[in-house]
Amino acid sequence: MLHTLQARLRISALAAAVAIIGTTATAQEVRIGAMSEGSSWYVFAATLEQIIEPILGNNSVEVIARGGGIANPMVVQGGKAEIALSNVASAIWAQQGNDVYQGMAAPDIQALVGGLNDVYVGVMAREAFLEDQGTDDLAAILQSGKPVRVLMKPVGSSAVPVADMIFESLGTSVDQIRSDGGDVVQVDSAQIADQIRNGNADLYIDTMIKGHPTISEVSLTSDVEFLDLPQVSQDFLSQQGLTIGTYGPWFEGQDKPTVGANLGTVLIANSSLDEETAYQITKALIENADQLKASNAAWAQFDPKTSMLIQKTGIPLHPGAERYFREAGLM
Repeated sequence: MLHTLQARLRISALAAAVAIIGTTATAQEVRIGAMSEGSSWYVFAATLEQIIEPILGNNSVEVIARGGGIANPMVVQGGKAEIALSNVASAIWAQQGNDVYQGMAAPDIQALVGGLNDVYVGVMAREAFLEDQGTDDLAAILQSGKPVRVLMKPVGSSAVPVADMIFESLGTSVDQIRSDGGDVVQVDSAQIADQIRNGNADLYIDTMIKGHPTISEVSLTSDVEFLDLPQVSQDFLSQQGLTIGTYGPWFEGQDKPTVGANLGTVLIANSSLDEETAYQITKALIENADQLKASNAAWAQFDPKTSMLIQKTGIPLHPGAERYFREAGLM
């Protein structure tokens, strides 16, 4: 089972990374790897662009509106972006050449600023489905052998490998879910709310970020509940480098904190980024933290005073970032 899981993760990560790394980007001094427009990562990158472009020069910054937590470390490693948002867990996996990346590695990525926000992976379910099941216990649902339709985003999202890990921890898999008469469907964010409203999915696994537009739309337009991760899944995910904790209540239908797995967020850079540029980007981000935090609710808890800690970055700092933190008296 674990071998099957690792194979799926390797294939998913490789497909996402190769697809994005192979994309030709307009030559810019600093390209920021983010995610699709409308995502909290895109909003962050667009705000950061507004802050650093006056410092680096007109037309010196470009936001890449694609990618994701799994793909972005390889985007930076491959030189298709100078800096990018990454999950802390996936930055560690990429730098170490974890099996997720099918023999690929990103030894040249370094951190600029960590602890940007919490990125919990969590599970939602339609209330009507839970009533039919007679339980809101995720373990009981996935171990029942009954058909269940699971919805998530395409490869490239960090939620995908974490979903596979959740399945593995509960003794199932994508293949087993389909064998039981269910399905696992991966669609773009824009299609998710409609899929749930139309009753085409039973469970939805995604990154649960405060103010997340897709999660907000789903919870406002469908009757859903947020499910805690079972203890066995918590233990398994902890072994994979994720931090277990609670998120919310942030959304309609979430009346109490929900247990999820935190991936964290860090701004990474290629080690080839010159020290002065890395210094200026780090300085601008830290000294304009209030503007960044105001741009989206997802970033409201960012604490610049702890943003250089290895627990927040996962990987070592770029020399330019380290120089800034030392000069600012934060190290």
